[in-house]
Amino acid sequence: DKLKMENLEKFVEEKGNASKRYFDKIRAAEAVLVFNPEKNGVKNYIGGNTLMEIGIAFDQNKKIFVLDELPEESSFHDELVMVRPVCLKGDLTKIK
Repeated sequence: DKLKMENLEKFVEEKGNASKRYFDKIRAAEAVLVFNPEKNGVKNYIGGNTLMEIGIAFDQNKKIFVLDELPEESSFHDELVMVRPVCLKGDLTKIK
């Protein structure tokens, strides 16, 4: 119905604008740090939004640090490996 469509359009616009703001911050940054705790029973979870942000960082030749190991159960594990992130294993002192 019309109300659902208006809400969907508003959501899509707000989500898109928020993503663009994050992408701009990534472009301006020296590196990115991915916080990947367990979520919904998936250890070291990285979701779709974070994958997009990692893709922007990769495209911009930014260093990519991941707080914990990469998720083994991810449907885009190969893409995560391809960007060659530094897995910190919880140790922020490894950021260089």
